[in-house]
Amino acid sequence: MRRLLAILAATALTACSADHTIKVETGDPDARVVAKAVKVVPAPGQLHAMDNGFEAFVHFGPNTFSGVEWGSGSEDPAVFNLKALDTDQWCRCFKAAGMKRVILTAKHHDGFVLWPSRYTGHGVASSPFKGDVVKELAASCARHGLEFGFYLSPADLYQMESPDGLYGNGSEATLRTIPRKVEGRPFENKTSFEFEVDDYNEYFLNQLFELLTEYGPVSEVWFDGAHPKRKGGQQYNYLAWKELIHTLAPQAVVFGKEDLRWCGNEAGVTRGTEWNVIPYAQDPSAMNMFDDLTGADLGSRDVLLRHDKPFWLHYQPAETDVSIRDGWFWRNDDEQAVRSAANVFDIWERSTGGNSILLLNVPPNTDGRISRRDSCVLAAVGGLIRDTYSNDLLQGARRRNTKDGIVFQLPLAVRFNRLLLEEDLGKGERVEEFALDVWADGWQEVARGTNIGHRRILRFPEQNAAAIRIRVLQSRARPHLGRISAYNHETL
Repeated sequence: MRRLLAILAATALTACSADHTIKVETGDPDARVVAKAVKVVPAPGQLHAMDNGFEAFVHFGPNTFSGVEWGSGSEDPAVFNLKALDTDQWCRCFKAAGMKRVILTAKHHDGFVLWPSRYTGHGVASSPFKGDVVKELAASCARHGLEFGFYLSPADLYQMESPDGLYGNGSEATLRTIPRKVEGRPFENKTSFEFEVDDYNEYFLNQLFELLTEYGPVSEVWFDGAHPKRKGGQQYNYLAWKELIHTLAPQAVVFGKEDLRWCGNEAGVTRGTEWNVIPYAQDPSAMNMFDDLTGADLGSRDVLLRHDKPFWLHYQPAETDVSIRDGWFWRNDDEQAVRSAANVFDIWERSTGGNSILLLNVPPNTDGRISRRDSCVLAAVGGLIRDTYSNDLLQGARRRNTKDGIVFQLPLAVRFNRLLLEEDLGKGERVEEFALDVWADGWQEVARGTNIGHRRILRFPEQNAAAIRIRVLQSRARPHLGRISAYNHETL
């Protein structure tokens, strides 16, 4: 009955066009709330990020040389004593794993910047290296066909701890021009902005301007929610940051704000059911801050129907971030644990096959390279992905829709233990539960899944069958399934 009501409401819903944010009004009945959820679809940048699926995170900076995870902000730039840098080698490793995008910690919480910024001396320009890590990596990404993004920490211990630091210094918000002119270092990009901001927000916006205009196309801007400490009640003017990003890099998605969200942990553990359409009490486009969402259930039908009205339904995919090493920064090659290829492959299947994006951190070492242990794991993971998912066993099968589900009939029986399904996200996320059957003297159910969204990978004991059936057991509206394929993963 619930499914029928949702289908009828979706058919009758004409006032609400497809969008990535839709308001639920106070008087909307349950069926209309569900129907509106179906109408929420990804923005182009969000869909592209989900299609990429597998991305590299690169934590690199003074912590690499000091062997700590959290810098203090008081580090002497001389600690970044980089003698060589091979970002092409990084990109070859990432490509071997099947990654599509690279995100560099251009500035971590310690405030040390990996490019020669006009607005601070605390960075590579004051180190023995004297180079530009951001420039080198952006150029390597372009050469190797990888997208480039950067992490810019809102927290900044250097600006907190320095006597003349700008973070939490009590300055008033006044009208400022971004970028602030610096004698002898003009910008080629002549775009300018005026924002009413304090000293630290001006500093942050100036650095965003540098990174967004001087290193080629930027595909993602990553904002961390972690703060080792705070000072002076410092607030961030995210709405100004967002305006600058969307103007200078309209193709870029913003992590940690309204485009992409954190999965809720750093262990590579994904929710069993990860909905991308979630409720917000305010209009996300007007929100200045976004809290981390760590609940076990963010977008089920029950969550949507229990939420206080009015509220906004918003499309916001999850990124699952995890490190290949014990810790985010490289410490050593003798004691620091590195994940096995089998473990990373397991995380890849659960995250990219669980309606989320996998962001795997691979930290370079003090030689400016990805260590051999890490590179071998990445190559092996890429091999596992290709070996498992390059041969669709349903190719050539006859597909037909029946009253009981979608049936695939093969000429001969095949062995398989993976089923991959995708929904047509242009028509919204609809499926809430489905089952897989195989024919063996009658239909036998072998696995069940909940939502599908961008992609669902079901894993189950190996089956041998010439016919399979997918049954949708619960849906918010008439299902629109896209790709359906079967694979066999050979375990050693």
